[in-house]
Amino acid sequence: QVQLVESGGGLVQPGGSLRLSCAASGSIFSINTMGWYRQAPGKERELVARIISGDSTSYADSVKGRFTISRDNAKNTVYLQMNSLKPEDTALYYCNVRGLTYLRAAFGSWGQGTQVTVSS
Repeated sequence: QVQLVESGGGLVQPGGSLRLSCAASGSIFSINTMGWYRQAPGKERELVARIISGDSTSYADSVKGRFTISRDNAKNTVYLQMNSLKPEDTALYYCNVRGLTYLRAAFGSWGQGTQVTVSS
């Protein structure tokens, strides 16, 4: 079992910044991919940013240049620094982590979601 705990969401004015965190714990042997997704009301869940072992990153076009994903391997934690936030960034943000358990079984876990609201 692998558990994810997210934090850092909230209400911010347009142009503001927020930093999301997601800590993974449990039977983790290795982590390959850590990512952030978001889902706005009435829309499908979409990939925001992803970081793969070796620190290769990818971003949705809508957040390039504004968001930065990073990871702390020692803490099994992934971060999403969000700058220059726009109202259209308002959504429920989910963390996703994929890797191997100590039994060498592949896992893919989702966080509970953290709300980000950008509004004046």
